[in-house]
Amino acid sequence: QVQLVESGGASVQAGGSLRLSCAVSGRTGAYDYAVAWFRQTPGKERNFVAVQNWNDRYYLESVKGRFTISSDNVKNTVYLQMNSLKPEDTGVYYCAATPLFSSNYAYFRATSYGYWGQGTQVTVSS
Repeated sequence: QVQLVESGGASVQAGGSLRLSCAVSGRTGAYDYAVAWFRQTPGKERNFVAVQNWNDRYYLESVKGRFTISSDNVKNTVYLQMNSLKPEDTGVYYCAATPLFSSNYAYFRATSYGYWGQGTQVTVSS
């Protein structure tokens, strides 16, 4: 069993920065999982934002160059550094994980992940 706990969400003005954290706990560490960030706005589906899958990192096109996903394997924590925030970045950000090398895995698909955190709210005002 894996538990994910997000933190770091806040209200900021456009152009500001935030760093979200996803603490991974369980029988193994964050390094055994592909860990992704999704965001959701009211009435919409959860959309892929970024993923760290072993040594690969992928990003939603609209956040490339502004967001960076990274991890600290000692702390078993995955981070999402968000710079130059825009109002359209507003939403609840969820951390998601699945064991590395899972079958039928597609990093951008929410159904690929079996473990989810509770979410953390990010609000960017103009």
